Amino acid sequence: MELNSEDAKLTPRVRLGRRLRRLRERRGLSLRQLSELVGGYSHSYLGRVELGEQLPSEALVKTLDEFFDTDGVLAELLELAHDTLIPDYSRKAIDKEPEAERIQVFNSSLIPGLLQTPEYARAAFRRSLLGESEDQISERVAFRVKRQRILERKEPPYYWGIMDEAALRRPIGGASCMYAQIEHLLQLTSHPHVTVQVLPFDRGGHPMLGGSLTLHTLPDGATIAAVESFDSGEPVESPRRVLELTQRFDMARSLALTDDESLDLIREYLKEYEVEDNP
Repeated sequence: MELNSEDAKLTPRVRLGRRLRRLRERRGLSLRQLSELVGGYSHSYLGRVELGEQLPSEALVKTLDEFFDTDGVLAELLELAHDTLIPDYSRKAIDKEPEAERIQVFNSSLIPGLLQTPEYARAAFRRSLLGESEDQISERVAFRVKRQRILERKEPPYYWGIMDEAALRRPIGGASCMYAQIEHLLQLTSHPHVTVQVLPFDRGGHPMLGGSLTLHTLPDGATIAAVESFDSGEPVESPRRVLELTQRFDMARSLALTDDESLDLIREYLKEYEVEDNP
């Protein structure tokens, strides 16, 4: 991907928009004309993309790259823009996520990200990212959905998620949103490469109260970790520190309900949200 000196000083979002505008203008097209030629994406949507106010969808970028015959330049810029949505402390772990043979996650307050529905993710982002626009939140949701495709691969990694019961009890997005989220969770657990356990309230304290932990085991057996709280976190690669965190995960797993017990509890919450949604 070639960039001029002016582009190199801009954010990937703005660079993408400017590149699209130049491509359109070289063809002598208005936004409305381009809209008609690329399948009816609204001219206002294309305009927001050109101004750097909104990231385009992957589908739109693929269409535009094909239409302008740009050899994937816009897709590369979109990847760079998505990268800016990742906190620095999570970057290493997420960059390695596609290579992982096993993903282990503990979350103390929310359904783990790779298991979330778009509606649940949107509701969670709205509450946690104060001041972000709906377009910015939509971009984060789209990026999360993209990451979830790792579980749909022909040879997916083994995913082991443990969540505090609080993640089920807390009605993110309301009863309807939670009902759909828990249905989705149950559907995912039907796959042999996905295991979900719940650490119930009656087990009392545990070694990861108030935070979350992600462990990615790579093909060479190495493990990298990311620890996160509500507004900060840290990447971890030190073997000794990774071992300590793995032991914390193992302790939480030993306190959690078994697979079958966890599914029974998840189904109980599904019934509760169904009743709330249909008084």
